[in-house]
This record gives sequence, C-alpha cells and structure tokens, in this order.
Amino acid sequence: MRIRRWFVFVAALFLFAVSVHLQSQGRPAGAADPASRIPDPGQVAVQATYVGSSRCGDCHAALYARWQKTRMANVVTDPKVRAEVIIPDFSKADPLLTFTRDEVAFVYGTKWKQRYFKKVGNDYFPLPAQWDVTHRIWRAYFVQPNTDWWVPFYPADNNGRPTGPLCDGCHSVNYNIQTKQPTEWNVGCERCHGPGGEHVRDPRPSNIVNPARLDYVHANDTCIQCHSQGKPLRNPIAGQYYDWPVGFHQGLNLRDFWELEEHKIGETNFMHFADGTAHKNRMQGNDFVQSVMYTRGVTCFSCHDVHGTGNNADLVRPAKDLCLTCHGPNSPNGPHAASIEAHTHHERGSRGSECVACHMPQIAQTIADINVRSHTFKFIPPSMTDEYKIPNPCTSCHADQTTAWAKQALSGWGFSPWRVN
Repeated sequence: MRIRRWFVFVAALFLFAVSVHLQSQGRPAGAADPASRIPDPGQVAVQATYVGSSRCGDCHAALYARWQKTRMANVVTDPKVRAEVIIPDFSKADPLLTFTRDEVAFVYGTKWKQRYFKKVGNDYFPLPAQWDVTHRIWRAYFVQPNTDWWVPFYPADNNGRPTGPLCDGCHSVNYNIQTKQPTEWNVGCERCHGPGGEHVRDPRPSNIVNPARLDYVHANDTCIQCHSQGKPLRNPIAGQYYDWPVGFHQGLNLRDFWELEEHKIGETNFMHFADGTAHKNRMQGNDFVQSVMYTRGVTCFSCHDVHGTGNNADLVRPAKDLCLTCHGPNSPNGPHAASIEAHTHHERGSRGSECVACHMPQIAQTIADINVRSHTFKFIPPSMTDEYKIPNPCTSCHADQTTAWAKQALSGWGFSPWRVN
C-alpha cells in the first residue's frame, strides 16, 4: 500500500512539474504547441473535392448568371479568349510600354488599374507596366523595396517574382502549389462556399458552407482570407514564400493558416497609418476587424453581395441609402441627432451628407493618387492629421481649407468635445 501511495505521489509531482513548465511557455497544461496546430498546406488541399463554378450554375442558375458579370468572376482574363478586356491601345508608343499584346497571357483588373502577365513554363510573371484606368496613362509596375514583407525574399526583377506564390491563390479556386494549376481562375463559388464535390453528389444544406449561417468571425473570414495583408503561419513552403493563406478553404479556420500584418501604434509605414488604419488597398479586412461594426457581428455581406448587384462595389443598396438601413436619426446605433442634416451639417443629397464621406474616407492607396475607402468606420478628426499625418475627411474634401478651419467648424456642430477636435 505504501509503495502504491508513493508511486501516486511521484506521478502527481511529475504532472505538476510538467504543468508548470508548459505554463511557463505561455500555454496551459494539456494545450497543444501552437505550431502543432498549423496544418500542412499540401495535405489540406488533397482532402477536398472541387467541381468548378459551372457545376454550381446547373442548380443555382440565377445566382450564377449574376456572378458571371462581376469583377470577382473576371479578375483574371485571357486576352486571347476575350480581346476586348485590354483597355489601353498598345499601338500607341510609350516609353513604359516595352512589351506587346502578344506577350500578354493574363490580364488582371479593370476598375482602378490593369496589370499584364506573361507565361514562362507553368508560371506567370508581371510585365513592367500597368495601365492607370482613371488617368488613362501607363505607369511602371514593380514592387519596390521596403513595401511588401515578401520583397527581400525575391529577386529585384519581375522575372524572378512568379504570381503563383504571390498572387494566384486569391485570384483562383484551389490553386495547387505543386502543379501550379487551379480548379478554376477567378473568385469562383467554391472560394467562398468551400469544396462542392459532396454537395453536387448529394445536394443538402449541411454539406456546403453558407457564410450566412456562420458565426461572424468565420463569416467575415470568407472575405478576409484575401482582402487583407498578412502572411501564412508556415513560411517558406516548399522553398518559396507565399503571400496568401496556402491550404485554407471554407470549412477550416483561417487563423490556423494566416496572420494579419502587424502594426505598431504611432508608426506610419507602407501598410498602415499611425493609428492602424490601412494605408493601401486590399486591407479591408485589416481595417474591419478593428471596427465597432465587426465586434457587433456585422459581416462583409451585410453590405456587399458578391453574386452581383447594380450598385458600385456590389453593395446591396446604393451607398447613400445603405447605412440608413441600420442607422437613423436618434436611433440606438446613431446618429444621435434629430435628422441626418443635423448630424452631417451638409445638405441632404449632397456628397458631404453621405455617411461614407466622413466614416469611410478614401485614404487607402491603390495606384498613384487613386485611393479606396477605409473600412474602420471611424471618423478621423483634423487633430489626427496634425499629429500623425492621417488624412481627415474634412480637408480631404475641402482641399482648399486647413485643419484649423475644420476644427473651428466642428466645434460648433454639437459633438462631444472629448471625441472631436
């Protein structure tokens, strides 16, 4: 009996020692090493069966027809199949235009900028000029040092920067890093709904991912997987550094594959303004997770319908009406004023009276002086411009005025003196 008690005591002491050691390493006893939960991207990909968006269209014909017209469905285009996709006139000489139409294997984008890629073997590589759609001019295209995190790991030459590890995972469905082929190019149905093989064989709601039925974290991760700046938890993968969440698909946890770009408060860099707001495009997710909207359970598709709408950015309603779906005069959600005009101090129907003018300023750069909207939904006061050089919506719109003028104007609007200055 004494021997048994002594053994139990020693065993208990050993387990206690192990527990203390694990806790000293920053995790509770019994918890797995965080690195051990990171899936092997190569293994995850082979477990899922993809069928392609056209198979979804067999049953969901109306949704499929709408989606086919969206930018999501037309991010990547082969100009030999659709010659009209190329916007600029290649016959007009330009010092930056050092390649021909015949060299272009793929075209990316049509709204803000258009980029061109050549094919070498099984890889695609950026060509050295891009078209600025707004200004209708050519601009050089080369990712400079001290910008994206991956730049030091690749040659300072577009010919050494393949799109497979740096772009294609988000511009396709089920991109295979071994074969360098996707199930389909563009943001297809299974990018957001997960592999559809089982659902096609036995169509049931329970065997396909519907983001609308997910909790707000997983629902928003549908979009954050690509509309964010970050890096894979495992990197390099097979000797290359990837800039998209290799191995992730809907039905898995994005946090097991991806981490968002870090930011130090007070520091302005290529990615962030000093307060953490996005400084560049494709950071809507980085912005949104900071917002009150996100913590209240609002999702990207509360405002956007990626199946396609007639509104800019595939909004479910026009921008001037959308916010008022949940916000209205003296509502619990705000604004805390008797009317929209009393809150905005701009004439109803004017640009300055739209919610997005002040709460979603266009400050994230996409090309040259063309910016896209912030997604933190914070009002950036003029004081933040003075102290941290973050553009504020007042003097961004009233470009001929100063921050002092904006502060004086806001002081008479009846807002809390502790929040706006």
